Amino acid sequence: MRPRWWPRRIFAQVLSAQLLTVTGVTLLTAGSVLAPLGSRLDEQATRRALAIAQTTAAQPGIVHDLLAARPVPDGPVQADAERIRRATGVRYIVVTDARGIRYSHTDPARIGRRVSTDPGPALAGREWTGIERGTLGRSARGKVPLRDARGRVVGAVSVGISYAGVHALLLRSVPGVLLYAGAALAVGAVAAAAVSWRLRTRTRGIELAEIPSLLEEREAVLHGIGEGVVALDRNDRVRLVNDAAQRLLGLGPDAAGQPLDSVLPPGRTADVLAGRITGTDLLTVRDGRVLVVNRRDTADGGAVATLRDRTEVEHLGRELDGTRGLTEALRVQGHEHANRMHTLAGLLELGRYEEAAAFLTEATGLTETPEARTAAAVAEQVHDPLVGALLVGKGAVAAERGVALRLSPASRLPDEVADPRDLVTVLGNLVDNALEAASGGGRLAGMRGAGRPSVEPWVEVDLRVAGSTVVLRVSDNGPGVPAEARELVFTDGWTTKEPVPHRRRGLGLSLVHRLAERYGGSARVGERSGGGAVFTVELPEALRLPEGANR
Repeated sequence: MRPRWWPRRIFAQVLSAQLLTVTGVTLLTAGSVLAPLGSRLDEQATRRALAIAQTTAAQPGIVHDLLAARPVPDGPVQADAERIRRATGVRYIVVTDARGIRYSHTDPARIGRRVSTDPGPALAGREWTGIERGTLGRSARGKVPLRDARGRVVGAVSVGISYAGVHALLLRSVPGVLLYAGAALAVGAVAAAAVSWRLRTRTRGIELAEIPSLLEEREAVLHGIGEGVVALDRNDRVRLVNDAAQRLLGLGPDAAGQPLDSVLPPGRTADVLAGRITGTDLLTVRDGRVLVVNRRDTADGGAVATLRDRTEVEHLGRELDGTRGLTEALRVQGHEHANRMHTLAGLLELGRYEEAAAFLTEATGLTETPEARTAAAVAEQVHDPLVGALLVGKGAVAAERGVALRLSPASRLPDEVADPRDLVTVLGNLVDNALEAASGGGRLAGMRGAGRPSVEPWVEVDLRVAGSTVVLRVSDNGPGVPAEARELVFTDGWTTKEPVPHRRRGLGLSLVHRLAERYGGSARVGERSGGGAVFTVELPEALRLPEGANR
């Protein structure tokens, strides 16, 4: 449980934790420096005392004076020892004989008395150092044996350095250590504040407890929305892809962390997601799906792309076009029928029975119009209702444009289409393009140096079935497709038509090509004998054959 005094904001928590850490490390470092410093100063003091004692014992004549004189305050040993003490600044220099009787001392009254500390190690011929308390207080001491010319131990020299001086050295070192420790603490505090400020800026003041909740909410939103979301880093590696994007793009769950070009094949979809094609609401086709893509760059050099599925909208639009065309054809026929009925009624009211009979005979000949012949042929040869309705509707549209839409006599389509919507999409796009080409609505005519056809424009639809494969062939007598453009016409976004406000171009033939590939078939365009274009699409397995039928 968090203490009440502990801050709630993440940047304040990080700052507090870092300051505590820096302070603790600084104190430990200062302690680790000061703790051995006292021992090192003691060792230096005892070594200095030992060196002065060795120098004193090596003085010429001190052994002779020790053996020849008596331990008196004004003796030669006292004089030599005091001279050396004053020159070195030590606390005392004591010279003793082999019994431990002092021959020199800082206090002359103590000369001739036995030393207060044990001189045994030095009198035994060994040098000794250490910290001891004697008559002059605590001091760092060094003791050496005093030998005569034959090497016999005849006394000892003891040198002491006041421990107060050693302690003063230690205290004089403390401010410097603390100064460096304070500087290190200040630098650490500034660094901690800078890190905390940057963290505050990056997290926008979010509390630490809120981060897990925000991450869970983000995951729920990303994987719960119907739109696809793909996040890329600055190197175009997939950083995040939600469930909808995996479904729309056909990606696996291991796509995250891989380069975009390695998880998507080359094409318009990869180019749009990578930013090589720019714009808003860009259309692309992936595995038969029509996608609307928008890409937005992020501050770290990456990007986030959103994908919306417009496949169903396109299918519904094609079905609506067929229904609208059929409705328009019925409306026109109903309107013409009403006019003829009014005319017939007027002739009967006027008593012109012979003219009425002739008019009625002529009116019954309306079944021989091109639209009526097309509707009759569709009813006889095309048994799928959606495809039939589409052709009838397109016949009415063709009539308004002055183009004859006809169904080839060899066309046959049973009512066993596996997915009529796909067939409607393919056929509707092909017929629309053929009508525009035949009526001079496209720019391909200008590319070939031709304008509106001089002969009566027509479009012919041929529907064949080979086993479970449906073969659609739509031909026209328009300007045709140049050889250099026959591969480009199936590319996403490629068009030769003038742009129309609020309507995107260059999608229909690309969708036809993708649908054919999804069925394992093909879509191609060629030149018709005598001029014009022929689009051929093969859709294997597009029919549901009865059990035991020959495939």
